Amino acid sequence: MARVISVEMERFPIAGTFTISRGSKTEAEVITVTITEQGRSGRGECVPYKRYGETMEGVRAAIEAMRDPILAGIGRTALLAAMPAGAARNAIDCALWDLEAKLTGTPVAAAIGILQTRPLETAYTLSLAEPEAMAAQARANAARPLLKVKIGGDNDMARIRAVTEAAPESRIILDANEGWTDENVEANLAFAAQHGIALVEQPLPAGKDDILRRIAHPVPVCADESVHAAKDLDALVGLYDAVNIKLDKSGGLTEALTLRDRARDLGFGIMVGCMVGTSLAMAPAVLLAQDADFVDLDGPLLLARDREPGLVYQGSLVSSPDRVLWG
Repeated sequence: MARVISVEMERFPIAGTFTISRGSKTEAEVITVTITEQGRSGRGECVPYKRYGETMEGVRAAIEAMRDPILAGIGRTALLAAMPAGAARNAIDCALWDLEAKLTGTPVAAAIGILQTRPLETAYTLSLAEPEAMAAQARANAARPLLKVKIGGDNDMARIRAVTEAAPESRIILDANEGWTDENVEANLAFAAQHGIALVEQPLPAGKDDILRRIAHPVPVCADESVHAAKDLDALVGLYDAVNIKLDKSGGLTEALTLRDRARDLGFGIMVGCMVGTSLAMAPAVLLAQDADFVDLDGPLLLARDREPGLVYQGSLVSSPDRVLWG
C-alpha cells in the first residue's frame, strides 16, 4: 500500500511568557508530519527556530519538497543524505521511526537497544527576568531537584545570587544563550562556581568562543548553539565539557544517536534538551536521554495545554512515552 503524508502547522499557548536572552514568546509554533502506510501512522513534531534561520513557512516548504521521496519509501539513512540537519528533517525522521515501530510491532526503545526504560529527572526552566522576579520563580519551584535558569544580561551575578538563595536545595543549570562576552565570562564562571552551579550552557556566541580553550572551567561548560551534528564535535574538544543534544538541531533521532555515541567517545558529558514543544516532540528525546547526565525535556510543562495523550510528568519526573503517543 502506498504511503500518505500530511504536514500540519500548529500552535500551543505557553503558560505566561517564555523569555531568553534573544527575546520572548507566548506560544509554541510546531510542525507535525504524519506518514501513513498499510493502515499504520507515524508522527513527528519539530519546532522551527529563528536562531538557525528557520521559519514555519520555510520548514514546511522543506518538508513538502521531500514529499515524492517519502511517498517512494525513503528510509532514515537515505534521509540523512537527502536533507541537512534541522527541524524539517527532524519531523520526518521521527515520523519514520514511529511508523517503523507501528508496522513492525517493535518499540523504538527496543530498536535502539534500551532493555528497560526509566523515568527521568528533567530540569524545569525559569525565564529570564529581573533578579527579584527570577527569585520568585525559583521560590515557586524550589521543590524541584533541577532548575535551568535563563540568563545572559548585564546583571547576571544578581540573578545567580537571587535564584540560588531562593532555591537552595535545587541543582541549577545556567543557560546564557550566547549572552556573555570575553570580558565577563571568567568572572561569571567564577561567581557561578562560588554559588554551586552544576553546569553553564553556551555562555558565548557560537564560533566566538575560543577563549574557553584558554580559561579555567570552575563549572563545566556545555555547548548548545555550537553543536548540531556529530561532525561538529572534533572542533569542540578542549572548548566544552559537555554537549546539549536537541533533535531539532541534529535533524532527528537517527543523527542524534550518532552524535551522542561520538560525544561519549570524545569524553563529553551529555545533556538532552528541547525547544518549547509538545509531548510529541519530547517523546523520542526521552528515549535518547535514558543515560544522559542532564535532561532538559520540560517543554510540555511550559505549555498552557499539551497534546492528548501526552507524556506523564510527576513533579520533575517524566516517564517514557506510551506507544499511542509515539514509538
